[in-house]
Amino acid sequence: MKKILQALGITKRKSASTETLHNPYSSHETNFMYNLLFCDTPGLFHVSEDSSSEDWHKALFVDQEPSRIRAIAVNEKTESRIRLLAYNWLRKNNQSVPKANLMGVVVEVPLESGLDTLAAYLDGRVRYINQTGKMTIVEEGYSNLNSLAIELVKLASPILAQIGPWDNERLAAPEAGSIRLTFLASDGLYFGEGPFQALQQDPLAGPIVDKAVELLQTVVNESI
Repeated sequence: MKKILQALGITKRKSASTETLHNPYSSHETNFMYNLLFCDTPGLFHVSEDSSSEDWHKALFVDQEPSRIRAIAVNEKTESRIRLLAYNWLRKNNQSVPKANLMGVVVEVPLESGLDTLAAYLDGRVRYINQTGKMTIVEEGYSNLNSLAIELVKLASPILAQIGPWDNERLAAPEAGSIRLTFLASDGLYFGEGPFQALQQDPLAGPIVDKAVELLQTVVNESI
């Protein structure tokens, strides 16, 4: 796991607040990666020395010039998670942001042996942590998986108008018997939660759950 973090250019930052972090897994490193999925704790995205010269890192953590950060947020060629960090910064610094611009979906399903977590982003990237804590990371270049991730996010976009953004801190992982859908948008986090069967039969949430299951099965079946 440490090698994975280094490969992604991320190191654990001691100064990052632990008040809003959650620990559903037994491994500290897995919990760290779990919290990264939601893009709501910028301090976790502390990059290595080799990557600290990247424009997005300078803009968000050094210069903090609103116009530069907005340029990152609206740039569709920028990684979705970085765009979400930029929108997060704009909101927290009282800058205007568009409503309900969806860029990621995180699906959490508590199972008997632990939590299954699947994250899909608008740029096609995928992160999957299974109940044992084993992680699969899908970057660009896996056309089938990338396409399914994009389909999932686009399919989920219309539901945001029905639920509205969450105003409080992110919730801890869901309890057994529930499935939670977390929508990562320009104006914050949106949630949908309920029994798996109920959400699967819901006219709005059902297609999202089905697409997430399809993506998950493809991630598990394909060798990454």
